[in-house]
Order: sequence, then structure tokens, then C-alpha cells
Amino acid sequence: MKKLLNVFVVLALFLLSACASNDNATNKEKPKELVVSTWGFAEDFFREEVYTPFEEEHNVKIVLDIGNNADRLNKVRQGTADVDVIFLSDYYAQQGIDEGLFETIDRSNIPNVDKIYDIAKAPLGEKYGPAYTIGQFGIAYNPDEVSQPITSWKDLWREDLKGKITIPGITSTAGPMFLDVASRVSGSNEFNEDQAFSEMKKILPNVVKEYGQTSEFVNMFAQGEIAAGPVMEMYFKDLQEAVPNAKFVSPEEGGYAVMNTVNVVKGSDQKELAEEFINFILSKEVQEKSAKSKIDSPVNTEVELSEEEAKGITYGEDTVSRLLVLDMEFVNKNSKTWIDRWNRELAQ
Repeated sequence: MKKLLNVFVVLALFLLSACASNDNATNKEKPKELVVSTWGFAEDFFREEVYTPFEEEHNVKIVLDIGNNADRLNKVRQGTADVDVIFLSDYYAQQGIDEGLFETIDRSNIPNVDKIYDIAKAPLGEKYGPAYTIGQFGIAYNPDEVSQPITSWKDLWREDLKGKITIPGITSTAGPMFLDVASRVSGSNEFNEDQAFSEMKKILPNVVKEYGQTSEFVNMFAQGEIAAGPVMEMYFKDLQEAVPNAKFVSPEEGGYAVMNTVNVVKGSDQKELAEEFINFILSKEVQEKSAKSKIDSPVNTEVELSEEEAKGITYGEDTVSRLLVLDMEFVNKNSKTWIDRWNRELAQ
């Protein structure tokens, strides 16, 4: 009887141990969830080269919230999306900061931030996320359709470009940049609103129409409706596919830095994991793959590209250091006034 009891005790202990092992295995295998709010472009690349490797390394499942800047930021404002990490252009990210929608970050959890360009480290303040890519806003033109090369922002005001250009609308990401261009063309060293709008009135005869989305620029350029216009370099490859002879120039006064940022959303219960994700995005490996695939221009200074690999992207200390940077806090404080004035004085 005693031997039989011992057998039952041993069997019970074995079953309990097996159950505990199964529970531990189940808990270990269950991945955490990280909700990432981002754009929908190049999703296959990001899934293969960014999301999946990070998921495997950190036992996490990445869930995407896809949309444009404005729609995704509105979801966070309204609390209709449970987002942990959000990718936004600096223009929209500043709005999120002003409205208290983002967590302050712990930079000790993001060591790769020390390996990126200085202007990318804290574009909107030390408490908030870095820029993971920097593009530039310059000028694209078709040399077969203009009388002479375009090298300066001032050239867009030339008489030979009458009815041949497009400009970004004031509500687009690039709108405030072009308003700043107009101020500079007027001769002002600092932004002067009155002089900027005066110059904008002068350029209107050259403008076929404003564009709100870059796809509109691409379509007009491809169909020969325009010969030139200010545009972000990251879209130049689309222009070249339509017009192989097209050129992109960084104007002699300087192109404008276009920075896409990444931040942790306030209330996230995965803050440290989100910071690890940001660190991963900034790594040399991810940045190099993204650059070589022509997805994003790199900010990691350790990325090395050949001349061919660097075509069509913003690359190198010399290029980045010459870019003009807008004060996005100033832009957001004045944007409503500018939009109202634009609609009253410039709407065609």
C-alpha cells in the first residue's frame, strides 16, 4: 500500500511539473503587442526588413495603423486608436507635442541616437523623438521645357516659366517651406510675412495650380502640364520614370530639411519596448537597407553608400549640413493665420 501511495505521489508531482512547464512555455511564447502608426508606402519592405526581425528578436507582434499624417494624428487626439509608436513629419509631430500627446523619451534606451546627424537627434526638443530620415525640399524641372537651367529659388519667378510651374498649397507639409522661400526671395534675412505674401502674388502668373499631394505634381509633370516646381527629393524617382531627362536641384540658397520623426504616444504600456523599436529603426543595418532600397534617406552617419546607391536620396554630411530647417513650433503657432491669409489673397 505504501509503495502504491509513493507511485501516486510521484505521478502527481510529474503531472504538476508538466503542467507548470506547459504554462511557462505558453507564457514565454505569447508575444507582446506593439501598435505602430505609420504611412502605407513600402509596406512589404518594412515588414520583411524591419518589423519581422524586430518581432523575432523581442518576442513581439507589431500591429500597424496605416494612414496619412493628419488622419493618424487625429486618431490619437480622439483616442480612437491604441497606438504605441507614431511616425509623423515634423510639421505634424510638433502639433502632437504642443497638444501633449506624446511621452517624453529616455534617450539612454536609444543609444543609436548618438550615431545620427545632429539635426536629426532632437528636431523638436530633447524630450521627444528623433528624426529617422531626412529628405530635402528642392526643385525638379524638365530641362527640355525651360530656356535655361534652374539653380536658384528665384528662378521660379522667371518670366519664361509663366504658366509652367506648380507650388504646394499652404495646408500641405511643404506649404510653409515655400512661404519661407518667398520671404527669402524678397530679400529678408528673417521670415517676413508681408514680404512673403507680396512675393507669392508675383509668382502667381507662373502657377498652373497648387498641389496638395505629391502625386498631383507627378501627374502634371508626366503629362507635360508643368515644366518645374518645388518638390521633395524622395519623389524624384517617380518623376524620372515619367521624364528620364528630369533634374533635381538643391537651390544655391539651400534646400529645406524634410524630417520624419518617430515618437512614443502618451499612455502607451509598452514605452521601453517602443524605445527599443526606435533604437532599432536608427541602427546602421536598418538605415542602410532602407537607403539602398531607395525607401528613406539615412540619418545614421555610419551608413556608407556608393555614388549609384546615393542617387535620388539625401545623403552625406555635406548635403545635410547645408539644409535649411524651419522652426516647427513657430510654423504651427502661425499656420492658421497664414492659411486664412493665403485663402483670402492668393486663392485662384
